[in-house]
Amino acid sequence: MTDDVLNFTSLFQAMPIPRMIVEIKSDGYWVINANDMAEKYFGVKCDKIKGHELSELLDTENARHFIQGFEVCIKRKKMVTIQALPTIVGNLKVHGFWINPSFDEDGEVNYIDILGQPDVRDQSILQRERDDAILLLASIFEVSEIGIIVTDEFGKVSRVNDSFIRTYGWRREQIINNDFTMLVAEEERDKTKINHKKFISVGVRSTGEVKMLRSDGSVANALFTSATLKLSQNRKFLITTVMDITLRKQMEQTLRFAKEQADSANRAKSAFLANMSHELRTPLNAIIGFSELMIKETFGPIGQEKYKEYLGDVHMSAEHLLGIINEVLDMSKIESGHLELSENRVNVVELLDSVVRMMASRVFASNIHIHANIDKNMPYLWADHRLLRQVLINIITNAVKFSKENGNINIKAYVDKSQRLVLIISDEGIGIEADKIHLALEPFGQVSDKPEKIDVRAQGTGLGLPLAKAMVDLHGGRLQLESEYGKGTDVTIVFPPERTLFENESCPAAE
Repeated sequence: MTDDVLNFTSLFQAMPIPRMIVEIKSDGYWVINANDMAEKYFGVKCDKIKGHELSELLDTENARHFIQGFEVCIKRKKMVTIQALPTIVGNLKVHGFWINPSFDEDGEVNYIDILGQPDVRDQSILQRERDDAILLLASIFEVSEIGIIVTDEFGKVSRVNDSFIRTYGWRREQIINNDFTMLVAEEERDKTKINHKKFISVGVRSTGEVKMLRSDGSVANALFTSATLKLSQNRKFLITTVMDITLRKQMEQTLRFAKEQADSANRAKSAFLANMSHELRTPLNAIIGFSELMIKETFGPIGQEKYKEYLGDVHMSAEHLLGIINEVLDMSKIESGHLELSENRVNVVELLDSVVRMMASRVFASNIHIHANIDKNMPYLWADHRLLRQVLINIITNAVKFSKENGNINIKAYVDKSQRLVLIISDEGIGIEADKIHLALEPFGQVSDKPEKIDVRAQGTGLGLPLAKAMVDLHGGRLQLESEYGKGTDVTIVFPPERTLFENESCPAAE
């Protein structure tokens, strides 16, 4: 064997791509030589490839694919290219094959040289994707409205984006390659150094607040998020996003100060009302008491009947003023959370009867009729008797106040399927406009905002219904108002089932 042949054989075997020499015979295409890369591609040892017909090495589909390429090459007597099929069992990927003809003395193709084409496509796609990803990340880094700082494992600033420069006023050359602690308020530098070392060594993601220094020396509040990035050669960097929250902190401080002022004003209001309760109630009780003695002529007759009439007005006005003061004080106690329930068994039937009797004198003059549809075997209610009585008085008083002459007021009480005690007070009065119903339930709310529409009977503090609702809420119940202007109003009160006490049932306090 000559040196040229030996050199050719060595080069043939060392080629970095699959290569085979196929001899064309009448009974098929026989492999007479194959290199190491061909062995790797086809997944078959060279000694199993050489001296075998091609169809013995490949499955039917791949054999047919190669043979079709051979036939075109033989027919054209020119090199042709075929693509590689994805079903080869070997672990080497190629893009395709060059099929080169070799001719005999008569110009006929007697051998075919099969040469693999390197699969450069996948590599180029991966490179392109990597380049696109790097470009995308770089774009996000630069256009982000949140400041971003990149520091190395020694705490030196490697990179900073434009947003951080704009927000804190530093020049890029002032920051790059300098210790990041120059950007942090002095009192927090030791802490941030320790955290930086911990974050970058452990690789944890962390979020918190930090005080940043602006270039003019002023301090800004910021929210940061840090994450570790590990690159080649075990290089570590800490990526930190910095969002300025100075304005938010100022707003929080302002709101906190406003709340403190409001709490202070509320305490002052409570103290004022507590003092006023004593200062106003004492003389009012005296006026009411003395006027009653004079009206009854306890110590002798009054000379003028007109004086007696005026005394009645004085007595009525004093009682009205005392009622207003009591309502304001009750609402103040409820709002401040100082009104506590004094709970016990309440006979709802007896309570409703007593309130209806009390209203008898008020409804008599206007010929208003109160109808009570109440089951005499109603269960007890675990509630505050005084507050529940006040709730019923307020609601029924409103119903009487706004009812038309010869009108009807219906009171219904029952226990529903969920064992909840339900009270409904309905009237046929002037009603409330739909968009004004919410005002009737707000403290000091006035349903009518036009002077010409105000009924003199309706004048008051605007606390009757709000007080009733607040007192029902204290019991865990619900007060609902439904009304149609010109037709009347329904007030529904629903108490939770645990407050319904049937016969022989123990009280909640005793359990």
